[in-house]
Amino acid sequence: MAVVAYCRVSTGEQSLEVQEQIVSKYGADRVFAEKVSGTTQDRPKLKECLAYVREGDVLVVTKLDRLARSVSHLHTIYDDLESRGVGFVVIQQNIDTTTKEGRLMFSILGSLAQFENELRKERCEEGRRSALSRGVKFGAPKKLETNQIEEMRDKRKAGVLIKDLMREYGLSKASVYRLMTS
Repeated sequence: MAVVAYCRVSTGEQSLEVQEQIVSKYGADRVFAEKVSGTTQDRPKLKECLAYVREGDVLVVTKLDRLARSVSHLHTIYDDLESRGVGFVVIQQNIDTTTKEGRLMFSILGSLAQFENELRKERCEEGRRSALSRGVKFGAPKKLETNQIEEMRDKRKAGVLIKDLMREYGLSKASVYRLMTS
């Protein structure tokens, strides 16, 4: 039986050191660590870690949010581990699915996390609708007014170079071309 740990931080500025110390103190035999957003599906070390664990092993993380993008993703990972006979431990939330109490705690926390996620989405949608009703515009402000875009197009037709338009209007090359064709 091996204790296999997965550690993750979201950005390059964050440090894996604290998580690595926690899993080392827990007794991890092997640590898979990466600096990548949890929202992305492309997490090579997580894939490698999940492929590495075998029946009888225990996968250890410091907190649930270090492992999965969502509650459904967490349950997908957990169901896969369980079907292969791999235990799952979340150190800082005292979850150990190798025990019946740990499986119960995992189920309860997973349900609560899903409930909170749905409440958060609901609140965000209510806030968005309220803002729209007050006339709030979402997204980045337009860089140029309609008359400036027409003026820029006229200048281009008159032979002004793209680089000169970029400098004059403070736009990137891509923005100039996009506005020329929109």
